[in-house]
Amino acid sequence: MTDRVYSVRQINSYIKNMFAQDFVLSHISVSGEVSNCKYHSSGHIYFTLKDDSGVISAVMFASYRKGLAFPMKVGDKVVVSGSIRVYERNGAYQIYAERIEPQGRGLLYERFEALKRELEEMGMFDPEYKQPIPAYPKRIGVVTAPTGAAIRDIQNISHRRNPYVQIILYPAIVQGEAAAPSIVSGIHALEMRDVDVIIVGRGGGSMEDLWAFNEEMVARAIFDCPVPIISAVGHETDFTIADYVADLRAPTPSAAAEIAVYDIRRTLQQLESVKYTLNKRMSWHLEQTGAQIRQYQLKLRVADPRNQLMENRQRAADICDSLQSRMERLMTDSRHRLQLAAAALDAASPLKKLESGYAYLATPEDRRITGVRSLAPGDHLRAWLADGSFEATVNEVRVKQDEETL
Repeated sequence: MTDRVYSVRQINSYIKNMFAQDFVLSHISVSGEVSNCKYHSSGHIYFTLKDDSGVISAVMFASYRKGLAFPMKVGDKVVVSGSIRVYERNGAYQIYAERIEPQGRGLLYERFEALKRELEEMGMFDPEYKQPIPAYPKRIGVVTAPTGAAIRDIQNISHRRNPYVQIILYPAIVQGEAAAPSIVSGIHALEMRDVDVIIVGRGGGSMEDLWAFNEEMVARAIFDCPVPIISAVGHETDFTIADYVADLRAPTPSAAAEIAVYDIRRTLQQLESVKYTLNKRMSWHLEQTGAQIRQYQLKLRVADPRNQLMENRQRAADICDSLQSRMERLMTDSRHRLQLAAAALDAASPLKKLESGYAYLATPEDRRITGVRSLAPGDHLRAWLADGSFEATVNEVRVKQDEETL
């Protein structure tokens, strides 16, 4: 007996590492019947795989859900591929599923995956080769069975959304050995009918039923077609090679019709909205243009030469009136000043003084006599009165200050 004691965690970790180092357990496929299947809200799937001899727990995490191409349920016979590891927390082992396939179809899935990888490496899935789906197609080609839900759904939806769109059906075989060549012939035939878009598809079914849309010849016909193609095969969970190669994948034929046929009612509503917007903008522009025209008319009236001439004439008349008024005031002022000056001159006039009894004395040489000191007895003088003049001789001179007699 050893003296070494291990913890539970160490034991679980050791066993986990042993499982991880085992190549067979790291890459294994297990077949069995599904039981206790639970789809968790997180996207994980928890279930039990059983057969007549025992059971094993299994989980498929949400990141691997793309490896489940069908709605798995209790009772399904499946092949689960992944790895078996120990869940260290409770010491239990379980299979971690990376891919789940219905039992008995493994070979088909291998063929599917092989062709998918080959075409993907060739670039046939690249987005750069995808053609845009026309927004307003007039002629839509459909490659599908002439009877069945697919064509009825497409016709009903097309008529409801837009009864003016023409649906051209190529009645193809969509199941069995002759299906793939028939689908290819349908694609080529509709290319020649000048359609705007082609819908290739059928209703749901098993993987064997849908296998014609996984054939390489169908994929190449879709890839080489100059007309945009919508793939609508099976249900939403069904994926075929045609879905990857087509310009657009629709989950169902009904969805393909919804995508391909534009809703004329919505288009008419959009046209009405555009019409309303255009009318509103046109009215606004007309109002703005009318206001500008009125402004220009006003400016033209203001800038009219006749108006300017009238204004200049009025201004000239106002100036003339102002000048005339000023001249009259100046003349009135001048007359008044002249009258005052004339009165002052009249008052200072020698004639006025002479009329008052004064006389103007001067020598015979016309030298004015201003005082007696310039006179001497015997001088001859000439005197002017208001009514005439006379000559006189000075007999005596008296000076006022001292009244001296000479």
